[in-house]
Amino acid sequence: MRALTFCIRKTLVLIVLCIFSGVGMISAQERQPGDSIYHGHKHVDTLPFIIDSAEVALRIKNLNPSFNLHVDSSLSYKLEINKDQSKYYWFLRNPPVGLRINKDNGLLTFKAEKSYFLSGKLKYDYQYRVSVGVQNLEAPSDHVDTAFYISFYNTDIIQSKVKPTVGSTLTVDEGDTVAFKIQCENGNFPIETITFFANMPVRGATLVKKCDDDFIWAPGFDFVKESDPGKERVVLLSFVGANKFGVRDTAQVKIIVKDALNYPLSVEDYKLTVNVINSYILRLKYTFLQLDKGVKKNKGTRTTFDITGSATALTGSVLASSQPNSEVGKIMPSVGVSLVPVKEAVAPTKTTEQNQAGQIRSTVKRLEYMVSDNALVGERDPEIAKKTAKLKEELKQAQVQLVDIPIEITSGMSEKELNDYFNSKKVMKKYRLKK
Repeated sequence: MRALTFCIRKTLVLIVLCIFSGVGMISAQERQPGDSIYHGHKHVDTLPFIIDSAEVALRIKNLNPSFNLHVDSSLSYKLEINKDQSKYYWFLRNPPVGLRINKDNGLLTFKAEKSYFLSGKLKYDYQYRVSVGVQNLEAPSDHVDTAFYISFYNTDIIQSKVKPTVGSTLTVDEGDTVAFKIQCENGNFPIETITFFANMPVRGATLVKKCDDDFIWAPGFDFVKESDPGKERVVLLSFVGANKFGVRDTAQVKIIVKDALNYPLSVEDYKLTVNVINSYILRLKYTFLQLDKGVKKNKGTRTTFDITGSATALTGSVLASSQPNSEVGKIMPSVGVSLVPVKEAVAPTKTTEQNQAGQIRSTVKRLEYMVSDNALVGERDPEIAKKTAKLKEELKQAQVQLVDIPIEITSGMSEKELNDYFNSKKVMKKYRLKK
């Protein structure tokens, strides 16, 4: 019995020992990673990195896709590849002026000098696309071609300016048209709006609101007043341009407007004066015709009396010589003599009418010559005012000279008929000057 109890106890002790030993082993396995880190053991990769192997693709490790440089700054940037650079050649395609690369080590250098931009070889705020390549000198297929962008900027403030296409001072006459364009010289910030001012109202002027607008203005003929000094007026035009930040630039144009002849009105006055003279000439020609016909009719009547008297006297003389005792031959000469006072009573000499006809004819010729001599030359004759005044003066003198002659109004005859009669050979022969 005792032996059995001892065996049972011994068996239980062995079971307990086995249980505790298994728990200790599990705890030890769980602490192993922490212990390995604590003792400084590192993990070793079983696949090592192979350099310059044909299986590894060539690439540029530190390529920057874009560069932005300030003017007068410099760039020094070394490009690297994942292989031995001594076996490779670097190059650039279409680089901007001044950009270089070292063919051996890929060092990218640039010096942004301001002279490049002033000469126009480089531009601000423009992206230049530069192609860069690296090539294996032994294996042509081992190469990389890529690209990057480079741009330049300037922090200097360039102010935009308003630039009219004319000078600062213009001199025009009344009636002339002033026309010019308002241009803008843009700097960092372009001019967006333009405001127009003047020191006095300018009627009919076009408004300038933006760049490249036209300013058109024609001062009227009543713009300059009689009270203005020197018969001229000064107009000051101000064009104020502003950008989006409200920065302004002002351009001024001084226009001197001088008093000038109102040519359209002067032309109308000239035409009216010529029409009045032509109408007066026609009336004078008709009056001349009536006077000339009266003189001609009177002359025919007197000629008839003279021929009758002469014939009567001649007949009496013939009868007296052929028939001395005939009473008829003695009476006939006295009859011819008695016709003379009858002639003077019936058809007196019209010396006054003939003189008036001659005076009218000379006046008509003078007026026609003055109209022809003072004809307008060209579209804008500068002497139009003098010519009009001269024609008016000649017309006034002609009317004063013929004030005692009753001027009749033409009726029943056309202008052509009057001119044909006035310029006929008989009339010209009758009234021409005699030496």
